[in-house]
Amino acid sequence: MRSFPGVVGGAVLVLALAVAPAGAAEGAADQDFTIKDPRIKESSGIAASRVHPGVYWTHNDQDAPLIYGVDSRTGETVATLTMKGVGTPRDMEAISIGPDGDIYVGDIGDNKDGTWDHVWIYRFPEPEQLRDQTVTAKQYVVKYADGPRNAEALMVHPKTGRVYITSKNENTGGLYAGPERLSASGTNVFRRVDDVPWVTDGAFSPEGDRLLLRGYFSAKEYAWKDGRLGDDGTSVGAPFQGQAESATYTVDGSALMFGSEGENSGVVRVDRPEAPAPTGKTPGAAPPKESGGVPDTPEERGNFTVGVIVLGVATALVIGGKRLLRRR
Repeated sequence: MRSFPGVVGGAVLVLALAVAPAGAAEGAADQDFTIKDPRIKESSGIAASRVHPGVYWTHNDQDAPLIYGVDSRTGETVATLTMKGVGTPRDMEAISIGPDGDIYVGDIGDNKDGTWDHVWIYRFPEPEQLRDQTVTAKQYVVKYADGPRNAEALMVHPKTGRVYITSKNENTGGLYAGPERLSASGTNVFRRVDDVPWVTDGAFSPEGDRLLLRGYFSAKEYAWKDGRLGDDGTSVGAPFQGQAESATYTVDGSALMFGSEGENSGVVRVDRPEAPAPTGKTPGAAPPKESGGVPDTPEERGNFTVGVIVLGVATALVIGGKRLLRRR
């Protein structure tokens, strides 16, 4: 029996192209990447998008109300958000996403070394579309029960929605808990609940049972229990970066992402050795619709249609090859 490697090989090639992930040539999501936007010179916080896989929100340590969405596959900015409804930021240092899907921005730094009598938190829903746009944000006034503090880390718990801030006024910083719910009409008093090292950023794990805190030279994961640190922390392999300013978890909790300030700054992935197996679900996202196996989103429908067409072409090539064999 004669073989037809050209026909069969072509079918295999078509099938291989059909199953190759879109954008694979540009790199995989949630891996090491470089922030290429020349406007982002002082990336002081980072948070993984809950709506747009592979996108990370960041901002400069500056007085402009701008938030940038950076695609980890390319390092390019895919959205610039201008916050409306807030005053002029003084020292934005941190960003986090809550279980409600809102983005929280901490204007909590204090270039006067803890002399401002209040700081601010800004909050707005994560946009559904990646494009340059203006977003309306709520502004919350924050004070500390024990006086002004300089701070760089703000974390929103993924289950309770409670906001926490870590200060860095002293050699041993403080972990401060906000009220159960923030109030846009009054002052939100944050109270010290624990001691922490000198911290430049932090984040809760997607499960809410771990708290990551990083400084300039090291980082630790702490057990989280009853609103406090549950142990002395476990060191993680944080990379050495020139000005280590940001840290977060990937959405599936499988890794940590560490960033720094500076032009063309790098974001480095560090796998968690005991991370839970990815579930494929996005924390806080709506449950998937039951569709009987039929793709529901436009992207899924597009991929499904292309797959059907390619599979049909491949099948035709194989059948055509068999007919040629029978004729011979």
